Amino acid sequence: MLNAMRFSHQLLEETINRFPSGLFIDATLGNGHDSYFILSNKNFKGRLLSFDIQARAILNSYQRINQLQTTSASYQFIHASHDTLFNYLNSNSLIHGAIFNLGYLPGGNHQITTRSQSTLNALQQIMSRLVRKGRILIVIYSGHSEGQVEKEQLLNYLKTIDQQAYHIYHYHALNQKNNPPELLAIERI
Repeated sequence: MLNAMRFSHQLLEETINRFPSGLFIDATLGNGHDSYFILSNKNFKGRLLSFDIQARAILNSYQRINQLQTTSASYQFIHASHDTLFNYLNSNSLIHGAIFNLGYLPGGNHQITTRSQSTLNALQQIMSRLVRKGRILIVIYSGHSEGQVEKEQLLNYLKTIDQQAYHIYHYHALNQKNNPPELLAIERI
């Protein structure tokens, strides 16, 4: 059985294969695992914008991406909050897929975390530009106080979204201890 992280990558891979020349967003670059996953997909020929507020995350991610032999995709690592996304897009740019991996930088300062307001702002920006059949995948870590707040606010917001416009699913383990990661999967209809 797939955990939330692996399932997010399965859904992300399907989305890349559906839109190999599309624009993808890694809203929380971290150590570069999601960006690496996207760029290492042999079908991906599109553009990737990856965001993080920590310089260390950008450096770690460049080191990870440099391990790739080749990539025909265009990518940019942006040292800024994901809620500044519109500053890096043309007014007519459409988004085909996005992934968030919320929380703090593994191996970093646990006081520096994603915050519910910036996450909601970024999510709303992406949803406003998401193409039909495009997906947004959000991996939530609710084992810390800000993570719990983020989870509650995201769930409350997503419950208000018109079911005629988006399919929204919440994937999580029911019998696991210590708040395992959860996945919110959003697809525009």
